[in-house]
Amino acid sequence: MADRYILLVHGPNLNRLGVRKPEVYGQRTLADVVELVRSTALPFGFDVIDRQSNHEGDLIDFLQQYGPGAHGIIINPGAFGHYSYALRDCLEDIDRPTVEVHISNVHRREPFRHQLVLSDVVTGQIVGLGLEGYRLATLALCQPKP
Repeated sequence: MADRYILLVHGPNLNRLGVRKPEVYGQRTLADVVELVRSTALPFGFDVIDRQSNHEGDLIDFLQQYGPGAHGIIINPGAFGHYSYALRDCLEDIDRPTVEVHISNVHRREPFRHQLVLSDVVTGQIVGLGLEGYRLATLALCQPKP
């Protein structure tokens, strides 16, 4: 494992990027997202450790294992972002700089998507910018702070 790394975490159904609702999520795949984050982090000397799971406990186990040593975390929790207090508590406990990313603008979608339960434990949120949100999240975590 790399000495300096960023975690890239994806929740349920994100393994279906490029297939599921391309009119909402676009044509690019999860592998494209991982490559985008890796290529953005590399010039700053960071590796990326990624995980996607449709299972909440798997994501929590991964975060508990690798989160404490991470420089930062980029997380697209998918639907877990709307109701997973267990994931919220895990991120609070790890206490690493974290950017929550949603490909679509969840605030312009169904009302149940408007609530994001990770809000008070993440450093920032990027919604509605497509895959560009991942690049911006990576830059926010990698660039030296003034």
